Amino acid sequence: MINIKELFKSRLAGKISMVLGLITLIYMVVSIYFTNHFFFNTRINGVDVSLKGHDQVDELIRDYSKNYKLQLIERKGQVEEILGQDIGFQYNEENSIYKIYERKNPLKWISSLFKDHDYYLEDLFIYNKVDLENRIKELSCLNKNIQEPRSATFFYSEGSYKIVKEVYGNKVNKNLLREAVKYSLLHGERKLDLEEKLCYENPKYTSTSNKAIKTRDLLNKYVSTKITYILANEKEVLDGNIISKWLIVDENLQVTLNEIELMKYVKSLSEKYDTMGTKRKFKTSLGKEVEVDGGIYGWKINYGDETKAILKSIELGETVEREPIYFQKAARKGKNDIGHTYVEINITRQRLWFYKDGRIIAQGSVVTGNPNRGNGTVVGTYMLNYKQKDTTLRGVDYEAKVSYWMPFYGNIGIHDASWRHSFGGNIYKSNGSHGCVNVPTNLAKTIFENIEEGTPIVCYEE
Repeated sequence: MINIKELFKSRLAGKISMVLGLITLIYMVVSIYFTNHFFFNTRINGVDVSLKGHDQVDELIRDYSKNYKLQLIERKGQVEEILGQDIGFQYNEENSIYKIYERKNPLKWISSLFKDHDYYLEDLFIYNKVDLENRIKELSCLNKNIQEPRSATFFYSEGSYKIVKEVYGNKVNKNLLREAVKYSLLHGERKLDLEEKLCYENPKYTSTSNKAIKTRDLLNKYVSTKITYILANEKEVLDGNIISKWLIVDENLQVTLNEIELMKYVKSLSEKYDTMGTKRKFKTSLGKEVEVDGGIYGWKINYGDETKAILKSIELGETVEREPIYFQKAARKGKNDIGHTYVEINITRQRLWFYKDGRIIAQGSVVTGNPNRGNGTVVGTYMLNYKQKDTTLRGVDYEAKVSYWMPFYGNIGIHDASWRHSFGGNIYKSNGSHGCVNVPTNLAKTIFENIEEGTPIVCYEE
């Protein structure tokens, strides 16, 4: 008895074998076809040779080279062309296309249905190098209306910095363009996008780059600084409006501060508010107003230390209210910085007055330096350097013991002169001192016991 189920299986197996055999036969026939034809989706140096016979390819590529032109796609939609005929572009008859035939396996033709097969031969095309170089030199993108690229910059306005957007420009890097063109020619490409192939010189930093943002933040930190100076009866404010003029950003977005301009600013404060060595209107004890010029008394800003202090405040972005750092201070601020405690020496009248808190403590006749021997007492406003009891004063041709020594300018000072029996009048013109102010012992003692270091000493002539 025939087993129907077994019979069915036998027939099905036979049909499957027949189908597989047919498929294999067809596959082999197609494979034989591809022994001398190219696969689907095949290109050689940009030329589509899909399903073309090996004997057809030479002519196909030759025709491709005859009509070849390369389009240069530039910024702002501009297009230029390099024509193959202008540079001697042609098919190289002595190429190595046979290498493709040798490594092509016809049994793998099925893969070409699902992926592209691109081949590149370095010797498929040739061109005249000199003609190409001349054509590149003529390109408009290298010669007309060149706008240089510019990195993001910074603009100060209303107390803070804003980033100014970068400029891309249209400047082409000739070397990169040349290499990109050569690559396109040899690969048979018909379009060259200069932007895509990075042929342009671009800004180093854009407005969205981390470096630009960090630089902006640093600039804003610096201009957030506010130093309010307490000067006399006025205030000077150093803030971002001034500091922004000192800040420099280089091509690498590094921020530096122009210290020369900073020092000029400190100097301007000094010129405006320093009183050391300036002319002063002085009302004398005799009720007459005189102009006293010179001397070393008064306010004097310390350029170096104040410059360093400002730099530190800017680096920290500080808001502070303070005095400048002074090299020397006076009794009080303002133009009349002498105050109400001072020593007044009238050289013309050979008279001294000592005021303390506006009240006369002591006064009397003196003997000042001998002007006829070049030893006249210095004119100007000075201050007591220190005071010393029982010392010996020495010079080139003298030695004198004194009980009360009060120097105010080098080795010139006020002191007692026990060797003198009279003071005042015109003694100083013939028998004056070497520059010091000689006073009676009692007067020297009173001054010594009441005066302090830094007390102004005003010497003048009528």
